[in-house]
Amino acid sequence: MSLIIKTLDNKQYDLTQYGLTYLSFMIDSLSPRVESENAEGADGHIDVEINYEGRTMTASYLIEASNIVDFTGLKDEVYKLFNGKSYFYLIDTRIPYKQWKVRTASKYVPEKVTPSMGTIDLDFISPSPYAESINKVELRHTSNFTLHNIGDVDIDMVTQQDTEIEFRGVSQGLTIRNNTTGQEWRYNGSTDEDDVIILKGIRSFKNGQSIFGQTNRKVLKFVPGWNDIEILNTEDYEITVRTRFYYI
Repeated sequence: MSLIIKTLDNKQYDLTQYGLTYLSFMIDSLSPRVESENAEGADGHIDVEINYEGRTMTASYLIEASNIVDFTGLKDEVYKLFNGKSYFYLIDTRIPYKQWKVRTASKYVPEKVTPSMGTIDLDFISPSPYAESINKVELRHTSNFTLHNIGDVDIDMVTQQDTEIEFRGVSQGLTIRNNTTGQEWRYNGSTDEDDVIILKGIRSFKNGQSIFGQTNRKVLKFVPGWNDIEILNTEDYEITVRTRFYYI
């Protein structure tokens, strides 16, 4: 197994070119962030809300060169690559369908074994507690459908803004309802066959212009497993869902 380093513009790095030999990769557990209140007149406290912090992980490598001069040069190249500012993706080849968006979390220095060899521990942090699927799926439908969320957590269009819903067709009071969660999004206007409505994050557009104020201002969510999606107040249409899946 190994780690693939992929930049945000899809370039991949072969770390053997930097004299790095993979040793191990460990991901820390979820870290709850708890908002609580004291219970007046009672022991203990009340948990008001529990969310997760970003995720941390550590990769260990052997760094090796032919001599001490080359070792110093390799070390400098590693410092440039893992610089603490640049975000990139980590892909564990044991689980090749998901990736972590990370940056280097803290300073580090190789621990010398010989003058031209050492080990190095690289700490990474992801702003999200979840890994994401490498590929974005595109699902097209012309009638009511079920959406299978194969990930571990909700696809929440508020926070996971890679998710996009596109509607094309004639409608009056278009409504998209997730019967599994009871949520629905509704547009109070109308569309013709050439109109395109896009839902992305909390935003809604018709032909590129915001229609947020003409909606019920709700946002859809898709829970893990099967989601029963119903399209109302339209007959002849095509609806496309583009999304990633998210994993613990």
